[in-house]
Amino acid sequence: MRYTTALAGISALFLFGLAPATSQAQTGWGEGGKLENAEIVVEKNRTLELPEANRNFEKFRIAPPKLQDRQVTYRFNEYRLPEHFINLPMRVLTIRQEDLTKLYGNYVKGGIGNIGTVYLRGYFHNKRDNNASYGAEVGHVSSGDGPIQNSNVASSFVQAHGEMYSGPVTLGGRVKYDRDQNNFYGFDRFVEVDRDSVKQVYNRFLVEGHLNNLTDLNAPLQFNGKVGLTYTADNFSAKETNVYGIGGLNYELGKDSKIDVKLEAGYTNLKDSISMGRGFFKVRPAYTKQVDKLGFVLGATIAYTGDTINDARQFNIYPAVEVNYQAIENKLVLFAGAGGDLQRTTLYSLSKENPWLNHNVQVADVSKGLELYAGVTGNLGKNVQFTGKLAHQSFRNLYFFNNAAKDSSRFDVVYDDGVTQVFNIYGELSYNQSEKFRVGLKAENNQYTTASLAEAFHRPSTILTAFGSYNLSDKILFNTELYYISSSFGQIARPDGSMALRETDSIMDLNIKADYRFSPRFSAFIMGNNLLSNEYERFVNYRTQGISVIGGVTYSF
Repeated sequence: MRYTTALAGISALFLFGLAPATSQAQTGWGEGGKLENAEIVVEKNRTLELPEANRNFEKFRIAPPKLQDRQVTYRFNEYRLPEHFINLPMRVLTIRQEDLTKLYGNYVKGGIGNIGTVYLRGYFHNKRDNNASYGAEVGHVSSGDGPIQNSNVASSFVQAHGEMYSGPVTLGGRVKYDRDQNNFYGFDRFVEVDRDSVKQVYNRFLVEGHLNNLTDLNAPLQFNGKVGLTYTADNFSAKETNVYGIGGLNYELGKDSKIDVKLEAGYTNLKDSISMGRGFFKVRPAYTKQVDKLGFVLGATIAYTGDTINDARQFNIYPAVEVNYQAIENKLVLFAGAGGDLQRTTLYSLSKENPWLNHNVQVADVSKGLELYAGVTGNLGKNVQFTGKLAHQSFRNLYFFNNAAKDSSRFDVVYDDGVTQVFNIYGELSYNQSEKFRVGLKAENNQYTTASLAEAFHRPSTILTAFGSYNLSDKILFNTELYYISSSFGQIARPDGSMALRETDSIMDLNIKADYRFSPRFSAFIMGNNLLSNEYERFVNYRTQGISVIGGVTYSF
């Protein structure tokens, strides 16, 4: 270390010593530039010592800043790349949207058959529309006498209907006129009569409007309402006007409970030889609750009728209670309950059930008193559905059709003087395989116990119906119906004035209809009724005409 320091000093002195000589050499050598004698001493063992530095690391202390709450505002600037329309060299493959099936909203069909039968039908409707649905329908069927004198019939109707949709609310209505012509041909023996004197014609008119929000399944309050008017007039002097209103509210209290209210009111005026007005009102509030697999309905029906026939009870209260249990979830449900109802009856409905009514028929509402019932409903797999039910019912003013004493070809509407007891057994089984194949069976048995009537006139105890349909490759459509109706009783007057019971026939009938499609627009059809050729009597003295076959074509557009 010391050698290094000495050498550095010598080098420095040497350089400083040369500096003046160099400067003077620029003017030449002379006495002014002569070197003087000098002595340089180099101490080999000299040591250089420096004083110790004073190091103060914490001479100045800076206090840390105090923490304070302050609002910080963040600003996010959305950054977007500029849009450039780039012509991609490759093509993106997409799934082609399936075309809607061509829809034909209109069709006309016509055919002819034996016994001078003429069949016409037309249906006209708008096509796909999210805002409205409207259309019209017309129909006519008539036949001649055939083997039974004065048994010719004719039935025609025309109807227009429409609906408008505004969100979940539906507003619509319909207007219908129908005309049914029949003859009183059910005489005990062959009698020459004037055709015009036995002719009966019913003209019926209906106008109706409705409003509901039933398409909104998520609405806590659902409502539906309908008001209408029917007018009925026969070929003699009967005229009936019926004004009615039907409504309902359904309000969800929670996921598994709701309140359901049903309301019906009306007023009917019937003019024949006398004029009679009848008011009608009923309301049924009920509370519904589902607890796990157990559900129940608790309510009551309060009803009023203006009837006076057979000392009818004008004010009535019926229970509306039911308990159901899912024995197998989504497969099997057991149910039982107690109920009752007041059912409106009019000349409009009676004349459709029996077209050979007498003059001055008595019309009264049916009071179904206490009804106790139990049953089971469910399904086997996804294609088989079934229902079974047992019930004991009590009726007041349940109507029956009985042959008139003075003219057995006409029917009076008669009532049991007291309570009519009915034990009912009902069952239904159906199998549905998509839209291709469907079969089913319905069975109902009613055991009537009357208080004053000799029999439950023209009310059969057993009705069985088997039905089926088959669609073969959308080319051949086949429908069939086989039904059985047990015998019933009517009462006719003998020549001596006494009354005698007469039993009708048990009925076994087969109806078949088949359509063959030549194209989506054009098809041919054939219909056969009463193919077992049983000339039975559904009502005493009224024998059917036998086999009826109609063939024709259908055109859609």
